[in-house]
Amino acid sequence: MARTRDRITTVLALTLSTAFTLTATGCGSENTSSSSSSGVQPAGKNEDAPVVVATTSWEGAFAKAAGATDVKVIVPESVQHAPDYDPKPSDLAAVAGADFVLYAPFEPYAAKFKEAAGSDAKLVEVNLDNDADKAKAEVTRLGEMFGTQDAAAKWIKSFDTEYATLQNDLKAAWPDGKAPTAVAQVFATWSAKMAGAELVGTYGPEAVTAKQLSDLSKTKPQLVLDNVHMTTGKVLPDSGARQVEIVNYPARDLDLLAVYENAATAVEKAMAAS
Repeated sequence: MARTRDRITTVLALTLSTAFTLTATGCGSENTSSSSSSGVQPAGKNEDAPVVVATTSWEGAFAKAAGATDVKVIVPESVQHAPDYDPKPSDLAAVAGADFVLYAPFEPYAAKFKEAAGSDAKLVEVNLDNDADKAKAEVTRLGEMFGTQDAAAKWIKSFDTEYATLQNDLKAAWPDGKAPTAVAQVFATWSAKMAGAELVGTYGPEAVTAKQLSDLSKTKPQLVLDNVHMTTGKVLPDSGARQVEIVNYPARDLDLLAVYENAATAVEKAMAAS
């Protein structure tokens, strides 16, 4: 009987040991799993490279500039007016797997993303403004959140160098060596600042009224800096002003600096044609 009890005890111990090993192996497999097919890992699984879900490429570009390397953008690039986008269930599922969810307050689907994010994701409201000083401040802030301060500082250094070059090139292209006068859509005023233009009026985001058009015409601007994402067509068609379509949202590569370079090229061409 003693030998039988010993044998039962030994078998039970081996069984428990095996079960414990299998359980531990299962847990280890779960914790080290790769990202899902959507490219988003469960929240908190990658502390060295936080998972960032951005509503649009604009927020995504700020995140990338700040040093984030795992960035998923919800709204497709083909959607010209991002606030019109209607999130799909798969979009909300991606949000639930993020460490950080970046959104803008003017986006109507922000409330849905807040609800889908749950308690694990940190919701970050981003100040979407391409004004150079504001953009750098936002990149710095996000870098501090992500723990990627060094990468953010490196990007800002390269940005300062390129931005200064663009400003110098635009100044050299001023018609007759004088700063051009310009009116701009309120979300495109940053391009006037970069070009060193004299901003004599703004319009939007609401529809331009007849009185506003009359007032803007009286300023006799050389340039109209329009926001391509909220355009209403030719703003001052009979004024002789050159209209420039300013693009605020970065492309699929999330290169924020390219937004400034493209705007500078467009403005320089318009000044050369004035």
